[in-house]
Amino acid sequence: MHLDPLVLLLAFSCGYLASRIGLPPLVGYLVAGFALSTQGYTSGPTIQGIADIGVTILLFTIGLKLKIKGLLRPEVWAGASLHMLITVAIFGVGLMGLSAAGLSFFANLNMYTAMLVAFALSFSSTVFAIKILEESGRSSSLNGRTAIGVLIVQDIFAVLFLTFSTGKIPSLWALAVLGALPFARWLFMRILDRIGHGELQVLFGFFLAFVAGAYAFDVVGLKADLGALIMGMLLAPHSRAKDLAKSLYSIKDFLLVGFFLEIGLAGLPSMQTLGASLIFVMVAPIKVALFFWLFTRFKLKARTSFITSLNLANYSEFGLIVGGLAVANGWLGRDWLLAIAVAMSISFVLASPCNKMADIFFDKIRNPLKKFETKDRHQDEKSYNSGIWQVGIVGMGRVGTGAYDYFTEKFGPVVIGIDFSIDTIDRHRKEGRDVSLADVTDPDFWRKLPKVGGKIKLMVLTIPNLESQIYVVSKLKDRGYTGEIAAMAEFDDQVEILREAGVSTSFNVYGEAGLGLASHICKTLDVSNIESLTPKKEATEPA
Repeated sequence: MHLDPLVLLLAFSCGYLASRIGLPPLVGYLVAGFALSTQGYTSGPTIQGIADIGVTILLFTIGLKLKIKGLLRPEVWAGASLHMLITVAIFGVGLMGLSAAGLSFFANLNMYTAMLVAFALSFSSTVFAIKILEESGRSSSLNGRTAIGVLIVQDIFAVLFLTFSTGKIPSLWALAVLGALPFARWLFMRILDRIGHGELQVLFGFFLAFVAGAYAFDVVGLKADLGALIMGMLLAPHSRAKDLAKSLYSIKDFLLVGFFLEIGLAGLPSMQTLGASLIFVMVAPIKVALFFWLFTRFKLKARTSFITSLNLANYSEFGLIVGGLAVANGWLGRDWLLAIAVAMSISFVLASPCNKMADIFFDKIRNPLKKFETKDRHQDEKSYNSGIWQVGIVGMGRVGTGAYDYFTEKFGPVVIGIDFSIDTIDRHRKEGRDVSLADVTDPDFWRKLPKVGGKIKLMVLTIPNLESQIYVVSKLKDRGYTGEIAAMAEFDDQVEILREAGVSTSFNVYGEAGLGLASHICKTLDVSNIESLTPKKEATEPA
């Protein structure tokens, strides 16, 4: 199928309607794919190529945000491993039970094929989870980092499975590629220092993802997508890694439309196949509950465990790879591939609003969930302490850092910075700033926060997510905060929305950039030789 106007029109229309009713646009793209399949459209080289490119860029940009040491945390490697083992065991036994019960769709299963299907259903979708985390602005939070780490460990299991099940053993050149990674990292770091910010930066990003990463791994028998991910991880410590990722965001988001369209274009199932898909969807909460229990065993708070579990609540596109391999080898009928595809699509549709309303759901059932918390607390979730601060900066990115430095220079050490990224916190502490690790979208943060009373006079919100800003404003008001609230906006229409929510002053950060530049020039350069044509106001005597 070529990318004709109807495909673009339907994808945009369904994506727009989904966003208007509060769902992520990706749900609309899935619906568009199913609608096109009813009109005889099928996936072809164009859509498949767009989808593959989008997924590769996505994994590369994920890697640019990751630190390798994050995979060594117990809740990541042990949590992912235990979850997969237990899920395969439970789902495998359940599938054999359905076969023994005489259900025709499951009739030809044996223990080996049942475990194979269970293995396919144990994975969570990397593309979906990352998209959800990016839209919520939480990819750098503890729950975001944990979810991404689990997905990477699952990818490692995927590589091992493909290697052993297909008999495709990596060539000896794979050792050479892996051995060359330290030198490649050194070289690419130097190039990134000098590449600039234009189209050459974007082209360099494509080279790293597709040539140095995906192609280099694929040609020696390793998983191509894993190569793109690892190449991103190698460059993650670079100071311009975020700039490189940002330059690829818009391209990646457009290309991922093809990924979700391709899933929908798998077609509508028969009633028997649909019944099997619905059974898979009905048992998906088992995956969520198991993730939640495991995360709390590793000392994560109930809320962090709950939201991370919802991030991983879906089925994965890797299930299609396993299904396709089983069909190609004659182990399963082709209906199984469609059943897994439909189950994955339905899980996306259901998981989208669940992730969007995760905080609301948690608040409703928080008391029974908090009973699963351990007495000891995870290092990144220690209690928040009070201080003598008068100015609070929520969000310590570039804008927040600039505001912090300005107020500190003007008023002294009365400023506290707050951010949910441990890497951001570590960097600021090394530079001497007083910052705390906290998630302002966590209701528990507000419950444990000491009464600010008359101490905090000004709260500055520099987090980019509008919904998070409005949530913080509402929580401040609920706690009786009477000081001033300032917030940044990325678009003009957000300025009025924030003011209506109770923000004292809001400004478009890009619109104010010119004013800030002019002010900086006047402070740092001698402009006294510029003749002013502005009429001087005459002094008047006081009445």
